[in-house]
Amino acid sequence: MAESKTEKAVFAGGCFWCMVKPFKEWDGIHGLVSGYTGGTAANPTYEQVKSGKTGHFEAVEIEFDPEVFPYEKLLDVYWQQIDPTDDGGQFQDRGDSYRTAIFWTTDDQRSKALRSREALEASGRFQKPIVTEILPASVFYPAEDYHQDYYLKEPDHYEQDRAISGRDEFIQDHWKN
Repeated sequence: MAESKTEKAVFAGGCFWCMVKPFKEWDGIHGLVSGYTGGTAANPTYEQVKSGKTGHFEAVEIEFDPEVFPYEKLLDVYWQQIDPTDDGGQFQDRGDSYRTAIFWTTDDQRSKALRSREALEASGRFQKPIVTEILPASVFYPAEDYHQDYYLKEPDHYEQDRAISGRDEFIQDHWKN
């Protein structure tokens, strides 16, 4: 039996707690880590990133099998989790660390991400311009253990936080025709 080849994809979509579950429940996803990327501080902590002084985004790093779950499908899932028109954060989470971005790890990912953003912009789904950045991947620092799979570790707090965030209403309004 041939071994599958995996790739990594990195997405920033506001609070990383809300970005794990939508990706984790698919065949072809082999790993998912919450963490920090895109900033200047080495080995940042949650408190440092949250302060907005490190330049890091809260993000998720996804290990996936492109034969089972193609990168284009990851992009589709990603766009449907965020407000791509908000450059000040996501929903109740405000500040630079909560901005949206796609971090490409290969030239192929870069091309596909750019095409998907252009298609979303052309779709007319949103009244405002798409501001989600497409950036080269940089060092990814895993977040502290208590952040990993938070929706499973603290389901009541996760559901409560998500319910007041406005994320689900936004998704319903923009994606559930």
